[in-house]
Amino acid sequence: MNILIIEDEPNVVAFIKRGLEEEGILADVAYEGETGLNMALQNKYDLIILDIILPGSDGIEVCRTIRQRKLQVPILMLTALGTTEDIVKGLDTGADDYLTKPFKFKELLARIKALGRRISFTKVTPALAVADLEVNLDTKQVTRADKKIGLTAREFLLLEYFLRNKGRVVSRQDLLENVWELNFDPGSNVVEVYVNYLRNKIDKGFEPKLIQTVVGMGYVLKD
Repeated sequence: MNILIIEDEPNVVAFIKRGLEEEGILADVAYEGETGLNMALQNKYDLIILDIILPGSDGIEVCRTIRQRKLQVPILMLTALGTTEDIVKGLDTGADDYLTKPFKFKELLARIKALGRRISFTKVTPALAVADLEVNLDTKQVTRADKKIGLTAREFLLLEYFLRNKGRVVSRQDLLENVWELNFDPGSNVVEVYVNYLRNKIDKGFEPKLIQTVVGMGYVLKD
């Protein structure tokens, strides 16, 4: 994780950096708003810790500009301004969380980890791949060995589920519950039929075969 700290109090910066380094987290520092904004716009950070009261551009303006530039980096405001109005203003500007001074490092670290988990959970993976098979989730394009493969909507959902669980054995029931409706007739052979359809499109004529049957357990996608 790489963090940007925009904070003008050297003692606070030193305290935060020392704690982050002990956790194996890298941190860059800007001591005034404009410098911090330029660093945020020019570099890729996993999170920004942002004070409100700063020389030059204040934290509110920095946060507002970052959001206007469509950057989705998590922003944790860390400030002595702790009234309800201050907190609401910070969050309305685009901050993801707000922590008031004085603070304990354990609480700051917990907030950082929580924001990291939230972003990881909501982040959309633009592409999935195994061996020479690639699936673009934005364009819905599927290729294997650079050859385009046309899939129906249901075949695409089935392949996406396999890819998100590659290397893991998934049962017939897993597929019914996640690719089809929960109340789909469990006696139907729809899973077997569609796995066969998918094999004919992504495995037939290619090596290695990616969709493998695990007798009595289900299927696994692996190279």
